[in-house]
Amino acid sequence: MAMLWKFMRVAKYSKTALAPKVKVRGIPTHSRHSSSKSVPSDFAANTPCSNTVELLGKAYPQDDYSNVTEKILSKVGKNLHNQKHHPLWLIKEQVKDHFYKQYIGRRGTPLFSVYDGLSPVVTIQQNFDSLLIPQNHASRRKEDNYYLNRGHMLRAHTSAHQWDLIHSGLDAFLAVGDVYRRDTIDNTHYPVFHQMEGVRLFSCHELFSNIKDCEGLQLFEQGHRTAHKQECHTMEAVRLVEFNLKQVLTKLMSHIFGDGLQVRWVDCYFPFTHPSFEMEINFQGEWLEVLGCGVMEQQLVNS
Repeated sequence: MAMLWKFMRVAKYSKTALAPKVKVRGIPTHSRHSSSKSVPSDFAANTPCSNTVELLGKAYPQDDYSNVTEKILSKVGKNLHNQKHHPLWLIKEQVKDHFYKQYIGRRGTPLFSVYDGLSPVVTIQQNFDSLLIPQNHASRRKEDNYYLNRGHMLRAHTSAHQWDLIHSGLDAFLAVGDVYRRDTIDNTHYPVFHQMEGVRLFSCHELFSNIKDCEGLQLFEQGHRTAHKQECHTMEAVRLVEFNLKQVLTKLMSHIFGDGLQVRWVDCYFPFTHPSFEMEINFQGEWLEVLGCGVMEQQLVNS
């Protein structure tokens, strides 16, 4: 079972899902640390001919879906979140430091590994299909995304790397990066922004280890989907994952913004989590959304 969260704009969201079986924690120590590789912006993008875009050392043939502008291409490779002392870098490091200190694995190394150097060029499969986003979903529109061609695009969210990271054997990680959406520029929107998201998978033992008389408690059942759970998850498991998820994120927001923070949770919808929530904090008398999260769709984990 797994949970996911994503911090909006600076760091986008988080979600958690249930693993179908016990996950093996045989990950080398070095993979528990940050993986960062910045691409210098002076050679990030080039258009050697009218029907090809060369980006980050690779050439992408253009077709009827290509809509990336030179202005946007010039932003790729800047990696502001990896530039030391940049405000985005400071926030990323603050979050990393919190997770490294608060969540320690059985071998004394950080439980969460961090990936902040993944390429922003992804496939349509990575950005949409692997996250169970329907073919006719509005988020796939050309009007909302930057496509290199029908097969590749600039990632619209850090979740585009989720399937690959889980498939590699990771069960707890943070992913950070620049993301691209065709937003109208105003005081809260820009076509390039940054996200951080986290994922954690739970085995039955990990989830119920601190529960007295936990014998008989299970992650899965053959049930029915309701507003509060997926058809394959037991209510006991969902309640524990939801509690863990909200507790982790509340602690993180208190670490960033300070104690005495007013927080409220709002039920919402994401294609890849159920149930799903948004966290809002009270800022200068108004409620401000800071992240989205939820219990990862088990179908996504099983895939």
